[in-house]
Amino acid sequence: MESARAQQDGPALPTGRGELSDGLVRVLLGRPGARLPSGSVAGEALPYGDDLHLALYICYELHYRGFRGVDPDWEWNPELLRLRGELERRFLAALRADTGRRADAGEAFAGILVERLDADGLTHFLRDEGELWQLREYAAQRSLYHLKEADPHAWVIPRLRGKAKAAMVAVEFDEFGGGRADRMHSRLFADLMSDLGLDTAYGRYVDAATAQMLASVNLMSMFGLRRSLRGALVGHFAAVEVTSSPASRRLAEAMRRADAGEAAVHFYAEHVEADAVHEQVVRREVVGGLLEEEPWLETDVAFGVDATDLLDTRLATETLASWRDGVSSLRTPL
Repeated sequence: MESARAQQDGPALPTGRGELSDGLVRVLLGRPGARLPSGSVAGEALPYGDDLHLALYICYELHYRGFRGVDPDWEWNPELLRLRGELERRFLAALRADTGRRADAGEAFAGILVERLDADGLTHFLRDEGELWQLREYAAQRSLYHLKEADPHAWVIPRLRGKAKAAMVAVEFDEFGGGRADRMHSRLFADLMSDLGLDTAYGRYVDAATAQMLASVNLMSMFGLRRSLRGALVGHFAAVEVTSSPASRRLAEAMRRADAGEAAVHFYAEHVEADAVHEQVVRREVVGGLLEEEPWLETDVAFGVDATDLLDTRLATETLASWRDGVSSLRTPL
């Protein structure tokens, strides 16, 4: 790739975390003698590990904003796409093995629609006893998701039809602020970050983010970019909307209790009502419409729900374990 075509803006490439991601960074920067990691190296990487997920994250970001100093043409480089395919196969195989092969989407939703009265998850912890430093860590990690919140879901729109497509566009319209840039949910989250004294630059906290956070972000990018996984993307999107409203209520309370700031409270308060409405539209119109048109995708919808729940649980468990030990949940503390 010619250095003259290097992108002049965008985030800097993150620091590698192993043979895969370090090799990929060196190649994208045009380091002398650098070569893309082999498929065999990708095939041996830990499916939920730092190295695989940072490498996969870098591959996906070439489809979003790219990286400063990297030729935009890398987005469609055949050899890089081949490597990405190996990483995806490794990740997907682990997800399918760990979630099983549930055929009933309604059964998958039943597992996340009702919360236990004695639930004690991550947002419960933040509401009841979270300190400001923990809220800042939570927001820094979540910035990888929320600063691009609606983008990967938009890829599914041309792959849907009829009722499912119309309803998906309606929900996405809200996510993008109803046509107002200052009301885009990504903008509202940047305002939240400002209240918490965090850097709002896109991609700023990738180096601090854990493998589990990268895996959660990679999941929606993988589902969005692959037409064959459109059912899983719809399942993922529905799972996010189903669980968002009660979790957002707890997070709004956490932000108020910590006196985090008006914008910090507003982001989650906005999601309490909006996502309660979105949940109904997504389950009835998007999921329902998709399965009316393509009933054979029900297994994929269930997989999307289960994979989302699996990764959210892994991230919450890891984060809470760190905080209960009194240490940072990030790779590098803020």
